Amino acid sequence: MTRPRTPGGIQPTTQRFISTAEDTGRRLDLFLASRLPELSRTRIQELIQGGQVRVDQRLSQPAFRLTAGTVIEIAVIPRPALTAAAEDIPIALLHEDEDFVVVNKPAGMVVHPGAGAPHGTLVNALLHHLRTLSGEGGTLRPGIVHRLDRGTSGALVVARNDAAHRALADQFRARTVSKTYIALLHGRMARDSGTITRPIGRDMRQRTRMTARSGTGREAHTDWQALLRLGNFTLVAAQPRTGRTHQIRAHFAAIDHPLVGDTVYGAPRQARAGRVLLAPLDRVFLHAARLGFAHPRSGEMVDVRAPLASELRAHLGEMATALGVEARVVDAALRGYL
Repeated sequence: MTRPRTPGGIQPTTQRFISTAEDTGRRLDLFLASRLPELSRTRIQELIQGGQVRVDQRLSQPAFRLTAGTVIEIAVIPRPALTAAAEDIPIALLHEDEDFVVVNKPAGMVVHPGAGAPHGTLVNALLHHLRTLSGEGGTLRPGIVHRLDRGTSGALVVARNDAAHRALADQFRARTVSKTYIALLHGRMARDSGTITRPIGRDMRQRTRMTARSGTGREAHTDWQALLRLGNFTLVAAQPRTGRTHQIRAHFAAIDHPLVGDTVYGAPRQARAGRVLLAPLDRVFLHAARLGFAHPRSGEMVDVRAPLASELRAHLGEMATALGVEARVVDAALRGYL
């Protein structure tokens, strides 16, 4: 096997396997994943596509089907270390002072670089626009105290120095930060307010999502208030008292009211308002509308609100029009978040 080229001169570890009759018809990437459990299937596919795997001395593809006696050689190299670089990406600041900023993150933007998103993240943008960020989060997460899902828009606080980072992180750990999200739910909520306290854990059948239906997992608490009922939909303000992954999405899905656009948790791709099938939203209708916390230096209360994302407001407007509801009714329900 010719020694493969590797990034940064990193010396690879080469391993050799021979398939058996039981492996006949099996995909190459699945075969290697079973032999190298320390590597993810995604990483194995990257190595195959990067020319680090040879099948009978030839380059191949992840979907190649094996036959008995096939010789597979793989050069395992670690991923190059990721570092966050400044990128000229527009961002909207809701608040800025010497200790922290609050950013209005758009949906679709990842908060910090990682294996699946090395560029185009909020951190890349922050490094371009701000001179200083806290180093407490490390080289990939400078300033990042908390996160929002890629598909969620809204307010996110970022520390500009280490003292502010520690003070803000302490507040998140102590659950003294007040957070309000705006969400649009499928179904007409019978009550005007309520609390969901179902524990949340990993969904064992679909590992990319969480579940609040199993009765097991970590404690989770979400308060909510209905802001507006539009036909068979309910606009709510949700306050998560805990910070579990996908908490709001999993909690409302568990009571059979998934968020509009949330196909992962059971919502249809397109919402139907009366007789009108609306255009796909292409994101989850979830927006971090408000953050309240103590200033890390002065201790004074800070209350920052993020205007509802334009695509969410437009979707609400289309829904209201289809249902014959005046725009002023929607605006009144969202007073303070427009």
